Amino acid sequence: MNVAKSGYRVFSANSSVACTELAKKITERLGVELGKSVVFQESNRETRVDVKESVRGQTIFIIQTIPRDVNTAIMELLVMAYALKTSCAKNIIGVIPYFPYSKQCKMRKRGSIVSKLLASMLAKAGITHIITMDLHQKEIQGFFSFPVDNLRASPFLIQYIQEEIPDYRNAIIVAKSPSAAKRAQSYAERLRLGLAVIHGEAQCSESDMADGRHSPPCVRNTTGHTGLELPPGKQQAPFPGIELPIMMAKEKPPITVVGDVGGRIAIIVDDIIDDVGDFVAAAEILKERGAYKIYVMATHGLLSADAPRLIEESAIDEVVVTNTVPHEVQKLQCPKIKTVDVSMILAEAIRRIHNGESMAYLFRNITTDD
Repeated sequence: MNVAKSGYRVFSANSSVACTELAKKITERLGVELGKSVVFQESNRETRVDVKESVRGQTIFIIQTIPRDVNTAIMELLVMAYALKTSCAKNIIGVIPYFPYSKQCKMRKRGSIVSKLLASMLAKAGITHIITMDLHQKEIQGFFSFPVDNLRASPFLIQYIQEEIPDYRNAIIVAKSPSAAKRAQSYAERLRLGLAVIHGEAQCSESDMADGRHSPPCVRNTTGHTGLELPPGKQQAPFPGIELPIMMAKEKPPITVVGDVGGRIAIIVDDIIDDVGDFVAAAEILKERGAYKIYVMATHGLLSADAPRLIEESAIDEVVVTNTVPHEVQKLQCPKIKTVDVSMILAEAIRRIHNGESMAYLFRNITTDD
């Protein structure tokens, strides 16, 4: 395809060569060339972007994969988007397969909702549309002031299960915590398999984290406002006759596996694999309950810190992730890690958006819980 006549261009905002592999696969499927640009870090670590061709009046797709250096990747994307905006690009569409800071989408203690901040920054930089995949929480789409297409990787992972796992009919889909049960149920229903859920004190999901609101209730002095501040550590008396109910602390039951995994292949499904401690613990429990083979499947394989070593030494037989995040180094360290390519659906999304076609085809048989 002639890039100049196609009406759109595809750029990569990554300065790292390893992070441009997904962009190259997408452009190969589209039959276009990757846009000419230079993204690099100055000696003082400032990000500099130089677009080497005219983009005036064009629709631009920026593909940005997120490596371990998350903050640098975000700045590269923002600077690239703003450079294209000031170069009179017609539309700037961000293709961000793994959306960073997606776990920080709820208020915790006295922190902030960082994914909302990032959404505002992207809009300010000039991005008008986002293509992403398997947001950690679907409600994140509400943080944006422009359209968001949240694609799903489950069809590719389900295809892997059917084609690469021998005797998958003897498998059972496992949720490593109750919070992951809906996703696991979606997989189980489409594969016509059983479902098991691990529940108990060994698990620690996000919903169990304390939010830090331990301050005492607002109280006042019954004699009226005196204009004097109480010394530190002193509290005024509450209104007479008011007794607030005591909140009982949560206490998890002993660890249990709801569902029979004995003599079965256990397939744990989730959206992100970062700190693998929970997955390793879940695998040990499933092994104790009689599962003879254990797979872990997820969309985004962040695999931080010592994840490759822990996986290699664990009861997990195979970890299957997509290429939304570069993890070639981790694969060299742990042969148990396998990759599923999702460039096909990302390329098709780009083509459909540019041609003004419906995106419904990409969400066939996708449930709201997926």
